[in-house]
Amino acid sequence: MFNPKENLLDQQLAVSGLEMQIDPFTAISAGASIIGGIFGSRSASKQNKEAKKAQKKQQELANKQAKITNEYNRVSFEAEKKDYFAAREFQYETAVKQWQYDTEIQDYRYLQDVKGYSTSVENYGQQTMFNNVAYQAAKESNQASYNEALAANAFEGETMLVENLEAAGRAALGQAGVSRGKAMQALAAKQGRDLAVLRASMSSQTQEFLRGMSDLAIQKYGADMQAKASLMMRPDRLPELMAPEMGPARTFVEPAEVLPGAVPPAQRVNPLMPLIGGISGAAGMLANNRFSGPKPQTSNSPRVQIN
Repeated sequence: MFNPKENLLDQQLAVSGLEMQIDPFTAISAGASIIGGIFGSRSASKQNKEAKKAQKKQQELANKQAKITNEYNRVSFEAEKKDYFAAREFQYETAVKQWQYDTEIQDYRYLQDVKGYSTSVENYGQQTMFNNVAYQAAKESNQASYNEALAANAFEGETMLVENLEAAGRAALGQAGVSRGKAMQALAAKQGRDLAVLRASMSSQTQEFLRGMSDLAIQKYGADMQAKASLMMRPDRLPELMAPEMGPARTFVEPAEVLPGAVPPAQRVNPLMPLIGGISGAAGMLANNRFSGPKPQTSNSPRVQIN
């Protein structure tokens, strides 16, 4: 077993059973190989420490990044919920206000329709009353005209009757025999014609009177129908508007926790490998020096003996 407190080269030679003489160049090379192994071992240890430190720093950064991401997701999630419920409440309140406004407008329009209908009914009553008054006045006027025509015909008939009687009297007194008979016949014929004319006139006037009455009735009916057409329909109250309701709330799912990213383990280098390599290299140099045999010494060549 190697003892670190003793010379490594002496221990290696002791283990290998070498006891020989070596030249200075071989000794220096062997020593340099061992020293290089020692420095390589120290360098490997330093490299391992730096790799471990870098790994730790990367892990700390990964943990910090995961913490920042989780905090951001939490704040963002809470803000989204807050904004959603605020917007939901605002939309509901707006819908309620709109419903109240629409209800008021509907009631107002219904009241206006009722007022309009009442005015229409009043106008219809006044118009029909006017139509009745006008119809009665027209009937009375037509009746008065007809009555005047009857009176005129009666007066004319009486006049004709008096004239005929006077003519008959003159005919009876002035002539006798056949001439008087002919005169009486002529007078009777004239009376018949006059009576026929009078009757025809009375019939025409009666028909005109009846046509006038019929026309007045038709005109009144048309005026009444026109007034009725202007009458508004009785308004009906519309069904009540449906009040808004708050719908079901949205389901929120909290964001999953972000775990720190995996950091690959530090690449370690065995610090003994450079040292073992240096010792093995030194031992190989010494072994080669042994098998190459002793070299002749000169006065200027130093000699190294290893026991």
